[in-house]
Amino acid sequence: MGFIQNVKEEIRIIRERDPAIHSNMEVFLYPSFKVMIYYRMAHKMYLKKHFFLARWISQKAVRKTGIEIHPGAQIGKGFFIDHGNGVIIGETTIIGDNVTLYQGVTLGGTGKEQGKRHPTVGNNVMISTGAKVLGSFKIGDNSKIGAGSVVLEEVPPNSTVVGVPGRVVKRNNRLLPQEDLDQINLPDPVREDIMGLQRANAELTNRLLDLEREMRSLRN
Repeated sequence: MGFIQNVKEEIRIIRERDPAIHSNMEVFLYPSFKVMIYYRMAHKMYLKKHFFLARWISQKAVRKTGIEIHPGAQIGKGFFIDHGNGVIIGETTIIGDNVTLYQGVTLGGTGKEQGKRHPTVGNNVMISTGAKVLGSFKIGDNSKIGAGSVVLEEVPPNSTVVGVPGRVVKRNNRLLPQEDLDQINLPDPVREDIMGLQRANAELTNRLLDLEREMRSLRN
C-alpha cells in the first residue's frame, strides 16, 4: 500500500472509531494518525536493516505523540489507538487486523526472554485503558481486555479478561464487532466472588437456624 493509500486508510479508521472527530482535517492533528505514519516509515527502514534510522524515526514519533511503537513490531490492517498517550509496543509484538488500543496500554516483555518476547494480538481485539500485556503468548481473536488488567498468560479466542493478574471471565460469548468498544460494562470477578460467598454464608446461617429449631423441638 502506497503513502496516499495509507493516509486515506488511517483517516477512514479514525473517523469510523472516534465520534469526537468531525472532519478529515481534524484527523491530521490526531496522535494515532501521526504515529502510524511514522511507524510505517520506520518499519520499512527496519526491514531494510537500517536500524539506526528506523529508531531515529520512531523516537521522533514518541516525542511528538507520546506513543512508542518499536519499528520492528508487525501491525496489521485497521489498527487504531484512541488518544494513545503512554502506549508502548515492543519490538517482537505482532498485531492482527482491526485491533483497538486505548491510552496507557503496554504490549511488552518480562525481561527474561530471548527472541520472541512480546505478545501476539489476534484479529478484532480491544485492549482497554491502562492494560498491560507482558510476555510472548497470544491474545486470541475477538477478545476484550478490561481497563487496568495485567495479562501474563495466553487468552483463548472470544474471551473477556479483567483483573490483576488478568483472568478470563467470559469465553465464547460472541464475536467482538468493532462497534462494540465498551470498556465499562465488563464482568467484575471480585464482586461475583463476594456475592457467591454472601449467598453461601446465608445458606449456612439458615441451615444452622433450622438445626437449632430441630434441637429445641427434640428437647421438648
